[in-house]
Amino acid sequence: MASHWTLSDIPWDEIDPTAVEPELLETIKAAALVEANSQDYVSYLHNVFSGDESFSAAASSWGYEERQHGDALGRWAELIDPGFSFEESLKCFREGYSLPLDADESVRGSRSGELVARCVVESGTCSFYSAIRDRTTEPVLRKICGFIAQDEALHYRLFHTHLKRYLNNGKLGFWQKIRIAVGRVFELGDDELAYAYYSANLHNSGAVYDRKTCADAYSRRATQLYDFEHIQTAVRMILLATDVNAYGRLSHWASQIAWWSVQRRNKRLAAA
Repeated sequence: MASHWTLSDIPWDEIDPTAVEPELLETIKAAALVEANSQDYVSYLHNVFSGDESFSAAASSWGYEERQHGDALGRWAELIDPGFSFEESLKCFREGYSLPLDADESVRGSRSGELVARCVVESGTCSFYSAIRDRTTEPVLRKICGFIAQDEALHYRLFHTHLKRYLNNGKLGFWQKIRIAVGRVFELGDDELAYAYYSANLHNSGAVYDRKTCADAYSRRATQLYDFEHIQTAVRMILLATDVNAYGRLSHWASQIAWWSVQRRNKRLAAA
């Protein structure tokens, strides 16, 4: 997949540090590290899909664009906070968090399962960057997140296209898809985002890494950016990947429950 934009397309001279809240800056710093760490995911996907040249080529292009997302967000964060070193934080993140790069089979149990999980991730990132684009008043960040949200929607389509190809050759049961999708949603609270938050915002302070503390800090900062329509879009994309009507009654209920869950979690974390 060809890249549709470059760092030179971003109007860096329009940046406005006064329009950036500290918690949003912390969120972007962490997100930059996760995006920039795409090469590990590419290696993992190449191992899992060994022999599938079409998908491997697509995964390489996807990884290149993900790295570009990280570079753009990292550069923006450095301009807002000159004391922040994107590369130093990325080094810390890579030293403390890694994927199972020696795996030659998907941790989801099958290639189809891996693609369902990738669709879940892309639905989440698409809604996340759409939420930031719609919430922030900082013009450069709004431009960057607009670019990234478009890319993530295309990445979702990429993985969904290959998912349909694999399902045509071997059916993945409905409940298996639901189990994988729901499981991947809950994994969003795992070490990756927590350690990215720590690496970007706390490691230079001498603080000791605590997964729950960092996961809660990132979650509170990230989820408060969402409006209902962002949650609804993510739910619809996830349901589409599991062959459920994305605009039916179940989708409406699932969106309402997800929105209620986000609001409830935000209140709990804010109180804590």
